[in-house]
Amino acid sequence: MITFVDTNVLLDVFLPDPTHGDRSAEALERAFSEGSLVINGLVYAELSPQFGSRKRLDGVLDQLGLRILEIEREVAFDAGKAWKAYRKSGGKRDRILADFLIGAHAAKRADRLLTRDRGFYKRYFKSIAILKP
Repeated sequence: MITFVDTNVLLDVFLPDPTHGDRSAEALERAFSEGSLVINGLVYAELSPQFGSRKRLDGVLDQLGLRILEIEREVAFDAGKAWKAYRKSGGKRDRILADFLIGAHAAKRADRLLTRDRGFYKRYFKSIAILKP
């Protein structure tokens, strides 16, 4: 089972978040015990400000067994279509294209998405199973 991990879950654990940290850590452990964990370069970029160096971030991701997937054109195209549908339906600019790239990538290359943002992803990426902390 491949679990794509959203930035919010990782930040819950790394910072740590007093409200969501424990549940997110438990969900990460459970997902790891059931298969592999993946992120993409966007999640990596969103995590990087929290670490003093690339070496430190890479070390933490390695400890968690997180693999980084490259974003292929097919994924990017699907993300753009979903973002266009969002904007056309009246969606505000509070959702950026990165959110859609994460959702499209999870839908194409993982069995499920671990996120606290279930409603948004389920609305625009109906095929992806959502694992909520």
